[in-house]
Amino acid sequence: MERLLAGLVHESARSDATESARHRRFIASRLTMGVIALACLPVYVALRGAPDVLEFVLFACLIGPLFAALALAQTGSLTFAHGISATSFAGFIVCVAGATGGVSSAATIWLVAVPLEALLSGSRRSAVVATVVATVATVVIALLDLTGALATSDAVPPFFASTVFALFAIAHAGALAVAVSRAEDVSRNARRRRDSENRCLFQAVDDLVTWHDVNGHIVSASAGSMKLLGVPSSALEGRGLLARVHIQDRPAYLKGVSDAAVGGQAVRVQFRVHYGDALRGDSGRVIWVEMRASRLDGPGHEASGVIAVTRDITLQKRHEEDLELARIKAENADALKGRFLATVSHELRTPLNAIIGFSEILSSETMNYIDADQRRDYARIIHESGHHLLDVVNSLLDISKIESGNFDFSPAHFDARALVNGCIDLMRLKADSLGVALQADIPAEALGLVGDQRACRQIVINLLSNAIKFTPAGGSVMVTMRGDRQRVILSISDTGVGVGEEDLDKLGNPFFQARSTYDRQHEGTGLGLSVVRGLVGLHGGSLTIESAKGEGTLVTVELPLDCTIIRDEEPRAPIPIRTATRRVSRPVKDEVDKEYKRSA
Repeated sequence: MERLLAGLVHESARSDATESARHRRFIASRLTMGVIALACLPVYVALRGAPDVLEFVLFACLIGPLFAALALAQTGSLTFAHGISATSFAGFIVCVAGATGGVSSAATIWLVAVPLEALLSGSRRSAVVATVVATVATVVIALLDLTGALATSDAVPPFFASTVFALFAIAHAGALAVAVSRAEDVSRNARRRRDSENRCLFQAVDDLVTWHDVNGHIVSASAGSMKLLGVPSSALEGRGLLARVHIQDRPAYLKGVSDAAVGGQAVRVQFRVHYGDALRGDSGRVIWVEMRASRLDGPGHEASGVIAVTRDITLQKRHEEDLELARIKAENADALKGRFLATVSHELRTPLNAIIGFSEILSSETMNYIDADQRRDYARIIHESGHHLLDVVNSLLDISKIESGNFDFSPAHFDARALVNGCIDLMRLKADSLGVALQADIPAEALGLVGDQRACRQIVINLLSNAIKFTPAGGSVMVTMRGDRQRVILSISDTGVGVGEEDLDKLGNPFFQARSTYDRQHEGTGLGLSVVRGLVGLHGGSLTIESAKGEGTLVTVELPLDCTIIRDEEPRAPIPIRTATRRVSRPVKDEVDKEYKRSA
């Protein structure tokens, strides 16, 4: 039966499930009434004989619903079909009322059922058409009653007509009630099935679905709250979700819900929430979520609330942070390359020009006028330039070996006091030539240290060289050294130019010099302090720099008395260079991203 009814539905209504159901109900009820009328016709003829004109009109009106059903199946117009059905019903009532007393007949009141039937099973337009038909039928009954045309009408006995009409009315009302009840059952079952599907869907997905009222408070939430936030859905109702939003992101969350409620477009907002019961202090874990909120429209298209879908984007945020960190590192690498080119072009080109130029002069046969003293000066310049190039290359090799973990680290026991004194004696000649006073405060007794002696000597020489180089004539450099049961502390302070606060955090990066340009006032590659940092890290020590522009620099190196104990316990972590201005009494720790690997 359902298949037959579905086949009678017009193709224009088949795509819409609701409209198709309305068409099937209409066709089923009209076919039922028409078939019953056709079945009663032979019985009536057998009992009453050939029908007269009024009886013929009555049966035509009873069969009229068949034509309404056929019209709906052919045209798909529910309004047109309801017009035919209402006309047949009203005509039947007019005939019965005319045979049973006109306006005073009980059948006249049934004209009220014509628009009601159309309103219950049709549309507003159908109800308007049925109302017009019922009104016209009422006027016709009144006119017939006033003109006296009904007085001579005795074709149908009043008792028989009333009985037939009552049966027809009861059958029609019963069919209408069954159709309405069936429609409600279908709608209820569809709603239950939809709700069940939605519950299964919300339980299957990890995303959190929340429904908000016009004030933004959560009315209900899906079971995804347990997967996303670790709390039951009831804990989010009201202002429960707002209480779990990170305090810095609450304005963004509230603005997103408000914008969704006001505007017609979906709103996306990202914010942080505390996982677990934040109201009880369980807020140690913070996750990133993204909420997509849309407005729910009520009757008349006014805003009735907001529905939001929230999902975890912590991994996505972490990936974005990794990409941003990679971008920063790439930019830093590009800047490092620029500094490298600026440094190398200056540090290599100048001594190479001197070596090439003076070697050509010495090898020329036309330079017989050059005496022996000049030749010795030229040879000395070539020798110093060659050593300068060798220092640059050695620094590059050292920093490369330290970073790759291939530095030849050979710890041994030696006297740290004697090593520092030797470095001071080595650098004193250079300090005197530049007019810088080199002073020392070294303990008289021996200070044993287990470490790489060559690396420690390089640490002291590089720090002394920097201090002397950046101290103008008339300034001083002070070297102090002391030891305790666990470490050796070496401090080198100068009265030089110092480092500005904007450059202080960058000290120790390869090829960096404060205000580095192609025409620097002070020579150097910027690798000395980077090498010192790496060598101190290999020993498990720490490095602190305090400086201010125009106020000099204080560098403090702390080394353990036995670096082999530290190196054997665990691989070396990256050492931070603690930096501070000389006006600050306590150094401030500056975390450094770059790691130094443990040497082989």
